[in-house]
Amino acid sequence: MDSVSGIGVLDKAMAIVDALEAGPLSLRELCETTAIPKPTAHRLAVALEAHGLARRDDDGRFALGFRVLPLAVSARPALERLRDDTGESVQLYVRRGDSRVCVLSLESPNELRTIVPLGASLPLAKGSAGRVLRGDADGKPWVESVEEREAGVASVSAPVRDPHGHVIAAVSVSGPVQRTSRQPGRKYGAAVARAAQAASG
Repeated sequence: MDSVSGIGVLDKAMAIVDALEAGPLSLRELCETTAIPKPTAHRLAVALEAHGLARRDDDGRFALGFRVLPLAVSARPALERLRDDTGESVQLYVRRGDSRVCVLSLESPNELRTIVPLGASLPLAKGSAGRVLRGDADGKPWVESVEEREAGVASVSAPVRDPHGHVIAAVSVSGPVQRTSRQPGRKYGAAVARAAQAASG
């Protein structure tokens, strides 16, 4: 392949990212699409996976990583403001079947904080973000939960909607109960709702 930047390995890595924008690909399909030899394609795809730029789907195919999903990219400024305004960890979740997957995670600067790894798959049945993605936020600007999924943790989540009003993601603030209180919605609900609205575009 022709070099665009003059740095061959970077050009090959970006060719893989570009190829994955069309959807998940097996290693063989990735090689056919990019014309990159199998050993090199595998090595680069695994490296991209380590950085969150690629991931594996349930069938083991390579797919676009959560760090470069359009929604996660466009929502990041709103979530950074939310993290800075509240001082707590913030997350963006999307629904995948009966689970919610964290596609953006920004940690609180506090030593005692909630940590949700990028790509973490959590149940829909517990937690405010799960309830938002199940549709429990209809008519409500936000949903709160206290020690529902994890002892000592409270959260507030609000829906991100597409132009047709459908819920496509959930913005969440989470932190230790001693800071968020047992009524976290009273403390953070308005800010979370504003961030979700900004993320909705």
